[in-house]
Amino acid sequence: MMLTASAVSAQQSGNLSFLVDNGPQSVAVAEAWVAAFTEQNPDVSIDMEIRPGGGDGDNIVKTRLATGSMADVFFYNSGSLFQALNPTQNLLPLTNEPFQANVQDSFKSVVSAGGEVYGAPFAPAMGGGIFYNKPLYEELGLEVPKSWDEFMANNEKIKAAGKTAVIQTYGETWTSQLFVLADFFNVLAAEPDFAERYTNNEAKFATSPAALRGFEKLQAVYEGGYLNEDFGAATYPDGLRMVATGEGAHYPMLTFGIGAIAETVPDHINDVGFFAQPGDSVDSNGLTTWMPDSVYIAKSTANADLAKAFVAFIASPEGCDIRNEAVGATGPYMIAGCEIPADVPPAVADMLPYFQEGGQNAPALEFLSPIKGPALEQITVEVGSGIRPAADGAALYDEDVRKQAQQLGLSGW
Repeated sequence: MMLTASAVSAQQSGNLSFLVDNGPQSVAVAEAWVAAFTEQNPDVSIDMEIRPGGGDGDNIVKTRLATGSMADVFFYNSGSLFQALNPTQNLLPLTNEPFQANVQDSFKSVVSAGGEVYGAPFAPAMGGGIFYNKPLYEELGLEVPKSWDEFMANNEKIKAAGKTAVIQTYGETWTSQLFVLADFFNVLAAEPDFAERYTNNEAKFATSPAALRGFEKLQAVYEGGYLNEDFGAATYPDGLRMVATGEGAHYPMLTFGIGAIAETVPDHINDVGFFAQPGDSVDSNGLTTWMPDSVYIAKSTANADLAKAFVAFIASPEGCDIRNEAVGATGPYMIAGCEIPADVPPAVADMLPYFQEGGQNAPALEFLSPIKGPALEQITVEVGSGIRPAADGAALYDEDVRKQAQQLGLSGW
């Protein structure tokens, strides 16, 4: 039996704190959920708190969990970064909550530890690739590239036309990682066992030609002179605005940005398309996919039942409908009963074939391995700014990964 939001939230009372990241989409969705839940439950109050994204946000989450001062309910990553939260010590298990019957097992696997499930999806699945400005492509007579060479040829034509070919937004360092992370479909196409060997300390970014390519691509777009002049200071909202309005042609990003575009520059949502990050062969073109981030309950909560009711509300078909209304559909949901409207933006429509029958997709590395070095975003800023060569950046990241693996206590490190 599928639970309705009204069933899980009936007769609730009390107070909750709710911590979300500062992305425009996250804030808009969180506000919509809070408004709907408290309208249905007039005796409930929910105080929203907002944290930065990237490494600063990671540190806030870890510190507050470690000190027992975490908000009752909070957004955070699934996959490898979830494992770094020491979930069995810091989070409330949600394994046996009735709403989990409607959550896909593939998602549960990336928010599980010690035999327990700790999270619920608060967003659709995502793709990592490249937003592009459709009117600019049409103006210059460009076609969506299927290989890296085709992508770079498009960049050269865009540059020759006097326009910004590739937008980067290193003012928020987390955004610098996409050319490396979104290239993982191409890594697996070349080395299908890379994730397993990487986890076992048998494969490295610096010594794997396929894995090194992501760093090389980051260096290549800088050396090609394709970036916006303010790439070092521009922020994520700047990047979304620029690709939507045609100030730049390409913006490497996760597809959750579709919702933020709909929220901040809605008049241009139909001007943005999306394609997977191209590899070196047109015969192997596919999408690196991300499981959604998750909503968790801190073990330190003083109101566990109310927190569980709120999470169940978020992870319900009604919660999905509220999300669709707030920021639009951005991809396939991981919850049974959640529907994608027929009139999705072009960038969503561009992504769906990669997920449909016969489509080509593969999980990002962080969902196949528990190891993701925390310094990647600083290293990719350096490589993408011409400060550090790609090979040196990959070697430095391998050292960062080694430290992380040792902290996780993995064998073989």
